[in-house]
Amino acid sequence: MKSVRSVLVAFACASLLPLHASASERALRIAYAGSMGAVMDRALGPRFAKHAHLGYQGIGGGAYGLARLIAAGRLQADLFISITLGPIRVLQRAGLVERAVPIARTQMVIAYSPKSRFAAQLRSAATGATPWWRVLETPGLRFGRTDPATDPQGQSILFTMQLAQGYYHRADLSQRILGADRNPAQIFTEASLLSRLESGEIDASSGYESAVRSLHLPFIALPPQIDLGDPAYARRYEGATIHLVRRGKSETLHPEPLVFYAAVLKKAMDPNAARAFIAYARSQRGQSILRAFGYQPPLGPPLL
Repeated sequence: MKSVRSVLVAFACASLLPLHASASERALRIAYAGSMGAVMDRALGPRFAKHAHLGYQGIGGGAYGLARLIAAGRLQADLFISITLGPIRVLQRAGLVERAVPIARTQMVIAYSPKSRFAAQLRSAATGATPWWRVLETPGLRFGRTDPATDPQGQSILFTMQLAQGYYHRADLSQRILGADRNPAQIFTEASLLSRLESGEIDASSGYESAVRSLHLPFIALPPQIDLGDPAYARRYEGATIHLVRRGKSETLHPEPLVFYAAVLKKAMDPNAARAFIAYARSQRGQSILRAFGYQPPLGPPLL
């Protein structure tokens, strides 16, 4: 998740210095959920560009923040990739997309830093020898996450902790680990969250397994009953609820499957290339790339 200002600065820089494109070739511009940075900019984007003989520009950030920038006309892209359908609906209401196609899926995990002074306890939790939630309650442990008002991952960790309270019969679990829903001591931009973890600035963080595996970070796997990644537990997930106030309006939210959706934007400069990227991502070659970065195959038909 990037702030509006930082996303715009990054976008301006990208416009001046296009990634994987020469000055004479057209470039496919893809705005994507920031957790996909490793796979998009190191593999899927450049490899598709080579395959299609065009350039590639990737713009990563919080999916809701990017969707609002696009809807407001402050960010131009050919293709938008979101995790969950919420940010896609922002663009649908703005009349900018007609359908969204699933290209991958993931689940929530707890990532941790091997440089943390709590690394031994966190490794013990990863093996199942110690309850993970008990380690995260340790005084002094620094936990990081993203802002639920602007980023689906920030919402997902709230849902996961809420579900964990029932699963482990610990009514105060979320409060003891996270504090307030928008606890400023824990909230970081999506783009910086895992880099802070890598450096040891924070001890543990929420994370999508796909992003965490992409960066080769250690993590604690969570039970499927609470990790938001198993469709078999969809009804159980729906029992979680969070309330947010965004832009002066109160919203009640429920979990959505952690599926990555791609949508061609109606104002795309190159809609054919955008559609070709979706086909590439869903092809055997594209899925092989995604799988190598920790993503699982998509489930479900195109939506909207």
